[in-house]
Amino acid sequence: MRDLLTDFEREEIVFERLDAWAHTSPDAVYFYYGEDDRALTFGEVADITDRIAGNLTRLGIGRGSRVSVLLHNPLVTTLAMFGIWKAGAVFCPINYTFTGKLLAYTLNDTQPDLLLTEPGIIPRLAEITAELARPPRAVVYDAPDTAHDHVPPSERVPLPSEFPALDWAELLAPAPRPDLTVRYTDPASIVYTSGTTGPSKGVILPFRCLNQYCFLARKLLTREDVIYCDLPMYHIAGAFALIARAAWVGCEVAVWNRFSPQEFWARIAKRGATTAILLDVMTPWLMKAPPRADDRATPLAKVHLQPLPLNHQEIARRFGFDIVTTGFGQTESGLGLCLVIEEMPEGEGTPPEHWKGATRAHIRQVAERFGVPVVAGAAVTTKGAMGHPMPFHEVAILDANGYPCAPGELGELCFRPKIPGLLFDGYLGKPEATLRAFRNLWFHTGDAAYVSADGEYFFVDRLGDRLRRRGENFSSYVVEDLLHQHPEIALCAVFPIPAVEGDEDDIVAFVVPKSDGALTEAQLLAWANEHLPKFMQPQYVRLVTELPRTLTNKVEKYKLRAAVLRELGRA
Repeated sequence: MRDLLTDFEREEIVFERLDAWAHTSPDAVYFYYGEDDRALTFGEVADITDRIAGNLTRLGIGRGSRVSVLLHNPLVTTLAMFGIWKAGAVFCPINYTFTGKLLAYTLNDTQPDLLLTEPGIIPRLAEITAELARPPRAVVYDAPDTAHDHVPPSERVPLPSEFPALDWAELLAPAPRPDLTVRYTDPASIVYTSGTTGPSKGVILPFRCLNQYCFLARKLLTREDVIYCDLPMYHIAGAFALIARAAWVGCEVAVWNRFSPQEFWARIAKRGATTAILLDVMTPWLMKAPPRADDRATPLAKVHLQPLPLNHQEIARRFGFDIVTTGFGQTESGLGLCLVIEEMPEGEGTPPEHWKGATRAHIRQVAERFGVPVVAGAAVTTKGAMGHPMPFHEVAILDANGYPCAPGELGELCFRPKIPGLLFDGYLGKPEATLRAFRNLWFHTGDAAYVSADGEYFFVDRLGDRLRRRGENFSSYVVEDLLHQHPEIALCAVFPIPAVEGDEDDIVAFVVPKSDGALTEAQLLAWANEHLPKFMQPQYVRLVTELPRTLTNKVEKYKLRAAVLRELGRA
């Protein structure tokens, strides 16, 4: 443990690792942006982010200041993220699909000292200006006319006068980087995650939490690996597990704005990507394509699948994935459980001429050092396998009273840190929710799981009214709250049912209209398409005259769920 801790502490602050690679390998490519076919080296990124930090300091942004980033462009977001950190400030990404009430809530909750955005998002800010308690200063990124996200001047909407405006070029001007020391306890980021009984909560992540989340994942790679990323930067997987991890490793990260099953393999080939994260429905979409004789002729040998699908062996055999990792990763707790699966016999997966980066021997050696099991793919036949605890986490399955469950007994997955600063620092402005999550001195994940007699952990389901769709975790409460903005809705109940494909959810909304005939299902779906983020839009809407309730007036969603599953022939 002492040896691991020394290694862990030596690489504590991520931007210091970026600077180290910029010093030793300034000309090595760090960030490739596929949308604009643009590559930046470690030296270039370090120089740009130093200047951003210096100019943020000039603007009064310093230790503990919050900077919200509301951008589609992951390259600009990455430059902003490292610049914010180097200024001692807190990186606060916002989901760029948010509009209206969701966007206003997030900005009011964060209360940023500065907002970084782009011309295409300004109309949404104009719509919510009156709802903001304190519109922040705004830096507007103006993409050059050679970039894919350039907005012609004729199509732009002016930023509301309530937002004191600055130009992106002001952050890139020459400026000395501030001389400050960042500690592992300092807040690095505030990331918004699902609320189960209320609005989304801002999760305060110290630098050590980022460190532990990426620690094993980066040790499994070498500088010859290339990380592929198409996940958004407003969540920890895209920003930290992929982009920040490459800064720790000293390797390239190849980034596109979003997942495309049609372009995925061409992108992998273009940059020689060796590793990627595939979430939920991404693998079913890739599997839909007709099989090809050259399906395995790619360098993508090491893939993280979460949650682990039951047909992981079929997926690995088709695409030649030699190594699959899985586990349990969460914004608040980081990577607490992990499993390494050798899916293919050596030499039968990725062809030797395509293999690069970390070898199987390297991966086995790292797994042994961390106490992570390495198992054959054929041995993993139970859904939800998550592996063993990481070395700095204590893990338990607890019942409703906080007592440990027996092996095989379903309970709530809980974590406790073995070293200071390992988990999140709390929910922003929500001390009661923080105390509730840490009751009995355990962090409660809100996920149902069990542990086998031999110490293997298995995920079963989400507890409460949480939903997962398009890679997003969110609450039925939030969807219900947004639907209640429709003028003809009196009551509604939202809940998940299993999706036809993958391990995500389909969303069902039972709605009681205010008056008969004033609303149709088609009209409500069209309204949701206009007013809700795509991942929150219901797949099924049912109009009813009343909702079943308990004697204490709680909606009996289980009855509604059973009814719709019977109707769909899936009961």
